[in-house]
Amino acid sequence: MSAEARIVTVFGSGRVRAGDSQYEQARALGAELAARGFCVCSGGYGGVMEAVSRGAKEAGGQTLAVTAEFFRSTANEWVDEQVRVKTWQERLFELVKRGHGYIACPGGTGTLAELAIVWEMLNKGAMARKPFAVLGDFWRPVVDLVSEVEFGRARHRGKRDALLVHVAVSPADAGAYLAGQFQAR
Repeated sequence: MSAEARIVTVFGSGRVRAGDSQYEQARALGAELAARGFCVCSGGYGGVMEAVSRGAKEAGGQTLAVTAEFFRSTANEWVDEQVRVKTWQERLFELVKRGHGYIACPGGTGTLAELAIVWEMLNKGAMARKPFAVLGDFWRPVVDLVSEVEFGRARHRGKRDALLVHVAVSPADAGAYLAGQFQAR
């Protein structure tokens, strides 16, 4: 992994399989990110994590995975470099630490926890401002509801804070959003 590579950490369901629409969307996302020169980082196992890594590798990109001894399995075949940690918590924070930007694909409670932690760290300034997107409409109700509750009552924070999470309509939109955020810096 080159030291100057921009890493995008992608979160998503481990339960989808090749051929499922969410798998194929994540595969397209991986290809889109690789085409834009990003290294794709994921939790490294199956489902969205496999799909995004596969898409990136098929497009000639680099992939990174953070796995945990807690899960007792190793990274999928599309991963170039695996970082192994002991616990689920260490894995989560290592995924966050390594990312220069983030994308949350559809998923379950694990993905919801990842989305919430990244969002809260950005919201509270616990880490530097980094681009964060959710892919598709799956997370839109959560983003809309939390944005209204969190930012609707706190107008003094300004509109900028309400834009911590971008809802990307497609893999191309997500890639363009992240690329645009990095160019603006």
